[in-house]
Amino acid sequence: MNLKMLTRALSAVGGAGLLLFAASALAVPESEWRRPWALNLPQGVTSLSEQVYNLHMLVFWIVCIIGLIVFFGVFYSVWKFRKSVGAVPAQWHHSTTVEIIWTVIPFLILLFIAIPATQTMVKIDDTSDYDMTVKVTGYQWMWEYEYLDEDISFFSRLDRDSDRARQRNPEIRPQDVEHYLLNVDNPLVVPVNTRIRFLLTANDVIHAWWVPELGWKKDAIPGFINEAWAEIREPGVYRGQCAELCGRDHGFMPIVVVALEQDDYEAWVDEQVNGNGEAEETAEVADEDNGEVAEQEDMSMDELMSVGERVYGNQCLACHQAEGQGMATFPALAGNDQVIEDREWVKDVIINGVSGTAMQAFGNRLNDEEIAGVVTYIMNAWGNDSGEEVQPADIRAAR
Repeated sequence: MNLKMLTRALSAVGGAGLLLFAASALAVPESEWRRPWALNLPQGVTSLSEQVYNLHMLVFWIVCIIGLIVFFGVFYSVWKFRKSVGAVPAQWHHSTTVEIIWTVIPFLILLFIAIPATQTMVKIDDTSDYDMTVKVTGYQWMWEYEYLDEDISFFSRLDRDSDRARQRNPEIRPQDVEHYLLNVDNPLVVPVNTRIRFLLTANDVIHAWWVPELGWKKDAIPGFINEAWAEIREPGVYRGQCAELCGRDHGFMPIVVVALEQDDYEAWVDEQVNGNGEAEETAEVADEDNGEVAEQEDMSMDELMSVGERVYGNQCLACHQAEGQGMATFPALAGNDQVIEDREWVKDVIINGVSGTAMQAFGNRLNDEEIAGVVTYIMNAWGNDSGEEVQPADIRAAR
């Protein structure tokens, strides 16, 4: 193949490819862009994400037009002024007019892009006039959500099925788990058509809270609070994950946001608040006769083990493994003499954590019943069989 045939083929294939790509971008419906292997950004479900998407498309088409002009200009020059037709190179080497043109035109294009880009960035950082506030705190490897306008707070971590499926020799296959690694035990629930301010920080290392459909990503930094906002327009479930390399198991820190209509959201809030009140009443029963606080009744061994198994599966399994065998820097709990013989040490470790290690304090995350259950479970599961029972009253005293 000679140069003439090669340039003709490249011109035909390249031009057809660009035209095909541009046509496909116009022809593919929005719903297809959200599917795996999509070619474009999702438009999202907030007014902010829509503005980001529109800015992206503006720049995209400007780049396409510039690319087409440059592409066909180069190939036209190669074809028109090729040596085989007797073209002779020009001898000039400077043109003030050309230099002015190729300086002014790009400047105007950048200015045209910069104006809407600046407006969008200002809007992203404008957290004023909010209707509610949610504080988001990142931990290795979970999120804590606090509704500052309500008496609601909880932790959100990888759901148990995904956690089990990701283990070596899993009980359940990853392909059998719906939304594998993108589901949680407690999603963030918010109302639609409400301007929500997010306050983001972290308790240990740098994390990043990212839900693509909301249109932004913010770092969660220890000792620092970042702000962001969202106003979700459509009810639904929107998934994301930590987008910062926050350490081992970084890939197992998903985010799920459930957007509800206002009436449904208010019903959820009422359920959360009333549920917390009932829990407090069962934990401490006021004696109407003398005003003293009566101790909660002891839990049976079966109740403690049941609660402990659930808590262990949600909180401890990721590091200490399903059978308590541990791994890497996480010590084995099964057959551990200190675990079996020293219940005070086990309680202290779970409540206060261990400084300088990955073992975090769970005293502010779990209630007395949950800590009593998991201590009892650890001391009696996997053949430890210590026979020890730890009651919620023991945990209250240890706090």
